[in-house]
Amino acid sequence: MDNGENIVVTIGRQFGSGGRELGRKLAERLGFKYYDKELLSEAAKQAGVSTEFFEKNDERFPSFLNGVFSFAFGFSPINCYAGSTSISDDSLYRAQSDFIHSLAEKDSCVIVGRTSDYVLRDHPRTVNVFVHAPADKCAERIVGRSADNMSVEKARVKAQRVNKLRANYYNFYTDKEWGAAASYDLTFDTSLMPMDDIVEVICCYINRRFGRAF
Repeated sequence: MDNGENIVVTIGRQFGSGGRELGRKLAERLGFKYYDKELLSEAAKQAGVSTEFFEKNDERFPSFLNGVFSFAFGFSPINCYAGSTSISDDSLYRAQSDFIHSLAEKDSCVIVGRTSDYVLRDHPRTVNVFVHAPADKCAERIVGRSADNMSVEKARVKAQRVNKLRANYYNFYTDKEWGAAASYDLTFDTSLMPMDDIVEVICCYINRRFGRAF
């Protein structure tokens, strides 16, 4: 598929609503590449910083607007994003955004989170999806995948905290509102339909919109 025909599906998600599961299933169904945490390691390489540092700031509101994080990882990278001893929040975001653009240029893909819908706002063949679910359903999903016997109440608190971080991050870096219907092409309450059915609805939308058969 050449660059002019690449289709990119972006997925925004409430914590615990199944965004990653949807992304993986959709990518498999469409035969697209799938990116989530992979974005971090690749963008970190481009920015010349450790993946661990990138993960600590993943989808997090900047610590302070013009601040600079100090770091020393036993090497001195020199690149267009940072000097040898510091990197700013904006540079972290820019590195990730540049990598997202490079993905859209190379292949059709599914990208979860990281304001990818906004980063690719000028890409002509982007489908932006947001998934959510009632708080109790999200908590149940979080508990179900937890390895440390997390309680439902703890899962609720964690979901609220993570959603607030994601909303602040998204609203800061974009001119849109996280989770607002107008910011996306399709939104789903994942508690109302099986994930495989949601995948089929999205595929149907893509087929109708772009005249492709998947």
